[in-house]
Amino acid sequence: MSRPRGKWRSLSLPRRLIAEIMRVCRDVPTVTAERRMDLAEVVQARGACEQRPLWTAIFTKAFALVSAQTPALCRSYIRLPWPHLYEHPDPIACVTVEREYEGEEAVFFTRIRRAHHRSLVDLDAQLRYFKNTPVMEVSRYRRALRLAAKPWPIRRLSMWLGLHGSGRWRERIIGTFGLSSPASQGAGMLSLITGLTATVHYGMFDADGRLEVRLTFDHRVLDGALAARALVRLENTLRGPILQELRSRINSLAA
Repeated sequence: MSRPRGKWRSLSLPRRLIAEIMRVCRDVPTVTAERRMDLAEVVQARGACEQRPLWTAIFTKAFALVSAQTPALCRSYIRLPWPHLYEHPDPIACVTVEREYEGEEAVFFTRIRRAHHRSLVDLDAQLRYFKNTPVMEVSRYRRALRLAAKPWPIRRLSMWLGLHGSGRWRERIIGTFGLSSPASQGAGMLSLITGLTATVHYGMFDADGRLEVRLTFDHRVLDGALAARALVRLENTLRGPILQELRSRINSLAA
């Protein structure tokens, strides 16, 4: 009886994109800081909303607020024309979104500007648009797929320049901080590979409304103490302005 044999499968366009991102980010010296946060009140307030905002929207706005108040979180390590730090005028979020593309679960990236000045209702609506609109109807997804379809030298050069070539290019193409979490699928990531200065990722809530929130950061830009303080500020923001906004939504509905 012949033994079963495996088969070759070509890389899909989204897989090519992820492979190139991993390649361009592989030499970024990242470290991960962690804080266990008590967000029971936030969980309760979110649960009382008529339409619960995505946790992605909540964490995106909260970290954008922290970044806007912490200049170091809005800095990027840029290599050209010589190594230097570039300070961005505003935080811009790069959020990962899982979508189905041609029968495969794939990861796409969307960029959200000035999240610290926007309401949770607005952010939630925009993220739901990126999660639910057909892939080929989202211009940012189409551009990513066109890049993935180009020959590998062009893909690699384009991604390297977008990340390392210019601070202005980075904020226009990628963003200033990242947010990624598979918590909605039942798990969290202990670490990740990122080319951004800071990327927030978190696990699952326990029965008491606590969870681990992690910040993976570029050690060329940030040090551990600042990353730890950023996580403390993130928790205070979630339990402060974000909680107040959620409660105001509840009160407006009750009125």
